[in-house]
Amino acid sequence: MFNGFRSLKSKIRLIFSLALLLLAILFIVSIKYDRAKYDEGNAIHERLVAHYLYNYYLIYGKIDEAYLESQNFSLIKDKAKVINIEHYFKEKDKYKKYAVDTYKLQRVILINNDRFKLYLHNKNKPQIPFKRIFIFSIVFLLIIMLYFWVIKSLKPLSELKNKIKTFSQGDLNIHCRSDRQDEIAEVANEFDHAVEMIRELLQSRQLFLRAIMHELKTPIAKGRLVSEMLPDEKNKARMHSIFERLNLLIDEFAKIEKITSRNFELSIKPYKMSDIVEASIDLLMVENPKHLIDLQIKKDYQVEVDFELFTLVVKNLLDNGLKYSADKHITVVIANNKLEIINEAEALNEPLENYFKPFHTSKKGLGLGLYIVKSILDIHKMELKYQHEDGRNIFTVV
Repeated sequence: MFNGFRSLKSKIRLIFSLALLLLAILFIVSIKYDRAKYDEGNAIHERLVAHYLYNYYLIYGKIDEAYLESQNFSLIKDKAKVINIEHYFKEKDKYKKYAVDTYKLQRVILINNDRFKLYLHNKNKPQIPFKRIFIFSIVFLLIIMLYFWVIKSLKPLSELKNKIKTFSQGDLNIHCRSDRQDEIAEVANEFDHAVEMIRELLQSRQLFLRAIMHELKTPIAKGRLVSEMLPDEKNKARMHSIFERLNLLIDEFAKIEKITSRNFELSIKPYKMSDIVEASIDLLMVENPKHLIDLQIKKDYQVEVDFELFTLVVKNLLDNGLKYSADKHITVVIANNKLEIINEAEALNEPLENYFKPFHTSKKGLGLGLYIVKSILDIHKMELKYQHEDGRNIFTVV
């Protein structure tokens, strides 16, 4: 959408630039056309003058200088200048019975016949097309003013883009209602209404989830208290473990709610990957984890992450690995700045991207597990990769 906005401004600039370019070309072509028409008429006029002078000379035996003056022509009488002009015409191989050329910004006509030889200065010049220049200047200014008017009308779209960007970053406290009477204002008002609805839905969802988690905490706390009164130590430990697991699940649900609503602040610090993996194994709360998980630390490394969120990533990957492993055993490898979770299992039926969708279900559906993993990895600008080799699924956190 934003790229489209930038390209829209570029297209508007391109359209107005082309309009100005076409206007300039039209102006230049019209000027050249007028000049060509003037030159054509001027050449005909010069030949008529030469023809008149010749006929007049045949009748009266002299040059009609009064006629020349009336036609804005003049005789060049300066001998030195005549010699230079004659030399100039000879150099250009134009010394003929009739020739026209420009000499020192003056239009000079040579008439050389059997009666006389004259050099005339044609003082006629094309008029400056003030009317055309005025019209083209007005059109040019109108196009410029129209361009700035259109760009100014797009300014609210730029502001709306910034509000949408802020909204996409999780800030729901934005308002973009507009009193303008145009399509951009309509879009802004509809978006403002949508944000308000989303804000209300999120608040309702958060209130609902928090109410459920709060209500579950009470029976769990009572269950833990009752389990402490059991005489059998084995059953006491088992019940205590069950209630502890339920308590951890509620805490995880609270984290998931914060992640999906973007209502959290990251606490980024450097941690060893081995420490994160061991903390994640503890979160699994499984008996004899060393029999189920083979941890191979080939080369430990540090990552800058939010510890609580990232342990949830690794815990979900470990949990999925155990759940869908053929032999209920997984191998965890830490090496070369990456974490690998490997299990013996069939290849995924669909591309990995499909399992990132929330509530994805299939024959071996992964539910919310990978959706949570993907959400947290995106926050940390990390990536989960998958490959299947020799009957093993390999998930890699890069």
